[in-house]
Formats: sequence, C-alpha cells, structure tokens
Amino acid sequence: MASPGRIELDKLSVEQLKGLKEQTDLEVNLLQDSLTKIRTATTRLESASAALHDLSLRPHGKKMLVPLTASLYVPGSLDDAENVLVDVGTGYFIEVTTLVSIV
Repeated sequence: MASPGRIELDKLSVEQLKGLKEQTDLEVNLLQDSLTKIRTATTRLESASAALHDLSLRPHGKKMLVPLTASLYVPGSLDDAENVLVDVGTGYFIEVTTLVSIV
C-alpha cells in the first residue's frame, strides 16, 4: 500500500501523467524565478555593503555625487559617514550605521 502523499506513477493514465508533468513544470519555474529574485537581492545587498564600506572611509565634508535615480546624480557633501540611508527597494529606506556590515 502506498503511503499518504505518495503517487504510484505506474497506475496513472496518460492524461493524469501529463497533468502531473504540467504541475511539476509550473512548480519548478516558480522555484527558478524565486531563486533568481533571491540572487538579485543578494547582489544588491553585497553592492550596498561595499558602498557602505567605501563611504565609511571618506572624511567628513567630502564632496561627492549623490544618486537621485539610477542615471541622475547631483553634487553633495558627506555630513555623517556613520549613519546613512540605504534604499532597500520599492520606496523603503533604512538607516544603517557604516560600522556594522549589512551582509
């Protein structure tokens, strides 16, 4: 006797096997998409961590370009290198100390 949740493939019809394959393909695609999103988020966090480290090495009052968008930068100066705002996506920002790594 089969255990609960176990499917005996040799007892399924061709139509049932096709349905099972389609369901499995959908689940695999969902997992692949999720993995891609996790890898993208990891890359962004690593980039933010490297930027914070670089920022912590700059002196107070250092002139720099501040990103407003991905392609628009404006001149500015560094007033506080220990506490910065980090864009974590979808309009959310967190205040992070550069003395602590975020990754």
